[in-house]
Amino acid sequence: MTELASRTASKAAAAAPEIGEPRLLRIQEAADEVGLTPRAIRHYEELGLIKPAARSEGAYRLYDADDVTRLRFIKSLRDETGFSLAEIGQLLEDEAARALNRARFREARDPEERRRLLVDGIERIDRQVTTLRNKVARIEEMVAEARSRRAHLVEHLAALEADGGRAKR
Repeated sequence: MTELASRTASKAAAAAPEIGEPRLLRIQEAADEVGLTPRAIRHYEELGLIKPAARSEGAYRLYDADDVTRLRFIKSLRDETGFSLAEIGQLLEDEAARALNRARFREARDPEERRRLLVDGIERIDRQVTTLRNKVARIEEMVAEARSRRAHLVEHLAALEADGGRAKR
């Protein structure tokens, strides 16, 4: 087989997996699917927020359905709720550790080990709650500031209307 035919076959295999195999997307395809840029995805990888499911023979990053779901989640936390990438990293790390702890807990027979896993899980959830409460508190501050600005404008409008439009500017 020629080199060109071999590369074409490799690309076709990545694009159309065999039945039962998950479809793997190159970075541009994953970016298009989620609404990110390849550069953003590479940055998330550098920060440890995502790791490609695989690499192609040509060292292209390949992403599976779980990766795409994780990218959507990261984008949502960043864009819709305003979390920093550091906060997102901590939330994702805690979730991954909790999943690992769940599996370890099921296998553990030693009561002290089970207790340690439960305490760790509780601490991680407490940290997540603190992060979320801090975000809510900041949003509540922003709402209060916006209401104050609105009230100030309403006062100006009322004064303007009270004196027939001759109020100071």
